Amino acid sequence: MSTNVCIMISICAYLLLVLGIGVWFSNKNKTTDDFYLGGRKLGPFVTAMSAEASDMSSYLLMGVPGLALFAGIAEASWTAIGLSIGTYLNWLIVAKKLRRYSERIGANTIPAFFSERYKDKSRALSVIAAVVIIIFFIPYTASGFAACGKLFNSLFGVDYMMAMIICAAIIILYTMLGGFLAASTTDFVQSIVMTVALVVVLFYGITHAGGWNAVIENAKSLPGYLTLNNIYIAETNSSSQFSSFAICSTLAWGLGYFGMPHILLRFMAIEDTRKLTLSRRVASIWVVISLGVAVLIGVVGNGMIHAGVMDGFKTAASAETVIVEISKLISRHGVLAALVAGVILAGILAATMSTADSQLLAASSSVSQNIVKEKLFPNMEEKTTMFIARLTLVAIAIIAVFLARNPESNVFKIVSFAWAGFGAAFGPVMLFSLFWKRTTKWGAFAGMVVGGVMVFVWKYVIATMGGVLAIYELLPAFIFGCIAIVIVSLVTPEPEKEIIDDFEAVKMMKD
Repeated sequence: MSTNVCIMISICAYLLLVLGIGVWFSNKNKTTDDFYLGGRKLGPFVTAMSAEASDMSSYLLMGVPGLALFAGIAEASWTAIGLSIGTYLNWLIVAKKLRRYSERIGANTIPAFFSERYKDKSRALSVIAAVVIIIFFIPYTASGFAACGKLFNSLFGVDYMMAMIICAAIIILYTMLGGFLAASTTDFVQSIVMTVALVVVLFYGITHAGGWNAVIENAKSLPGYLTLNNIYIAETNSSSQFSSFAICSTLAWGLGYFGMPHILLRFMAIEDTRKLTLSRRVASIWVVISLGVAVLIGVVGNGMIHAGVMDGFKTAASAETVIVEISKLISRHGVLAALVAGVILAGILAATMSTADSQLLAASSSVSQNIVKEKLFPNMEEKTTMFIARLTLVAIAIIAVFLARNPESNVFKIVSFAWAGFGAAFGPVMLFSLFWKRTTKWGAFAGMVVGGVMVFVWKYVIATMGGVLAIYELLPAFIFGCIAIVIVSLVTPEPEKEIIDDFEAVKMMKD
């Protein structure tokens, strides 16, 4: 049996599994609350692992290892630290309060939460939040589809467009059939596949690089490679300083968690707030270990190149395929090894799909629920709403496929930009909504608009000036969003008694 056939068997088995999950949950969606939140019945492990799987995307299995391999551990490690801290704080201070608040006010999407929190009868907050989600999620989803197409194209020589359309169709099908429960359950399965991929690749790489001591000795021989304040420059075999501004900018990735709709929805969906402590521990431990292993794989990959086991990479972008290349090496050791290699490659596919399905669901809910039903047709029947939800999901996916039609499209730059967009537009508003009762509707509106707009302004105008201003746009945009909320809230009338009563009631809730 050929290597490619064995790899394809593993990948097809995985794809059939996720489709089966979608079919299984298809009859459990009776209402839009079921479709978007699974009836708030998620268990602690599914909540934890689906949230983190939908968060990491292919950045975990491609971006982090590639960055560590090509430029040393500094930027990859600081990014991992920022993401780990952000994950823990999000679960610690946001999860429980958001679950309680959203249930009390009857919100089943993030835009609806903002409108119900401030009793916004005009639904302006819902609409602007829905627009933000559409702006950043459609290209984000497109980048996931593109990653799927590139994977199959590089492995089997399959036409990029055809491969992308097939992968997109599978994601659309199981998400459209099973809704939130299917997306969350498949994300849970996908997190397991991703974990298997990371562990197998790490130990195989260490063995074939000549052992751990050989890996470390090679890394030590490269200037600045193993330090947290220098970047290794492969072209000149030298290093440059990774400044304190760059460190702060990289750590700012963690701020994005407070505004990620597909992660925040998991908090709203858990069946029992008392189980969130277990979810937080599981999620935090998995994130720390998986990101740490991803960084190590980059270091090990460099050791494999030095040992002559694997060819080198000429660019940072090509280095992102290090796990794919190691999987190809594994597949040469017989049928069983080829099947394992297929599981590893399915892990990369899983990382992409777990994010794409959640993004599709969040984006479709924003259009169908927060714009079509709430703003345009408030008396729409439940069956019609469900049909519109599924139709919207398909329409958004088609647009994403169209945007990803170019195989040369840059997958990871758009991920970074979209992460900043959500973090700055929603993060400050979410935190102030949960913890400052003086926040007003207009303050929230200003924070959302200023944070979202500043992402564009900083990236495309201010950062181009260079120097200390050339930092990740999320950090300054997040700060500007916070300032806007405080100033506008203080100069507008205090919130109504009903809003304050809700805030105080949630504050007094105990498990």
